[in-house]
Amino acid sequence: MTLDQINAHGDALYDAFLARRPVPPLLARVPDITIVDAYRIQERFVARRLAAGETIVGKKIGATSRPVQELLGVFQPDFGMLTSAMVHVDGDTVDLSRLIQPKAEAELAFVLKDDLKGPGVTAMDVIHATDHVRPCFEIVDSRITDWAIKIQDTVADNASCGVYVLGEAKGDPRRLDITLAGMVVEKNGEVAATGVGAAVQGSPANAVAWLANTLGELGIPFKAGEVILSGSQSALIPVVDGDELVCTVGGLGSCRVRFSGKAAA
Repeated sequence: MTLDQINAHGDALYDAFLARRPVPPLLARVPDITIVDAYRIQERFVARRLAAGETIVGKKIGATSRPVQELLGVFQPDFGMLTSAMVHVDGDTVDLSRLIQPKAEAELAFVLKDDLKGPGVTAMDVIHATDHVRPCFEIVDSRITDWAIKIQDTVADNASCGVYVLGEAKGDPRRLDITLAGMVVEKNGEVAATGVGAAVQGSPANAVAWLANTLGELGIPFKAGEVILSGSQSALIPVVDGDELVCTVGGLGSCRVRFSGKAAA
């Protein structure tokens, strides 16, 4: 794709984000789009958000667990950038009117104390570079009509980033078994999903190492203080006005989020 085409598609996604109005799948419009093209479109989309005043506060890994891959029809991980406008804290109420077609997923967030740059990063390097881990909800959102996405679509759309909610509980990954620790997600007081760290690339630390190495090859480091979302341990859960979700990770603690308002779609 030419630079003008890359910029046009990135701008269209940014406009969809602002207007909360989805656009048709990229693959329907550009059948020969590659994943490299898609990441260049993502760069443009994110650059528009940064130019509007947002800042990068971390990174996210998407499509790591089998349930999410099967639901979305994508079968490899992807990544996106987390910005300052996406951040929520434990107990917040997320305004769904800011989003188009939101779904929630529960995962583990890594908060870094040291810089980390691939290639060559191992899961143990990730553990050593991590200050603490927290239970987390990511509220994914797609600027693509009806979530009709393939890997190129979600990559271009900044890995379907919406907003995320960091739990208050903090745990030391050197003492907590993040691979075997079970997760329970409750929706309005009833169990909606269960998971375990091993569902994410064998361990959330493996997923974070994959991302560090993938970004390292592009010259992009992890930076101390950044938040890295390691990938969903639960199925995607649709949310509407009045819903409340709680995810609890064994040995770590919980994260709670409420929702109000009406999403665009």
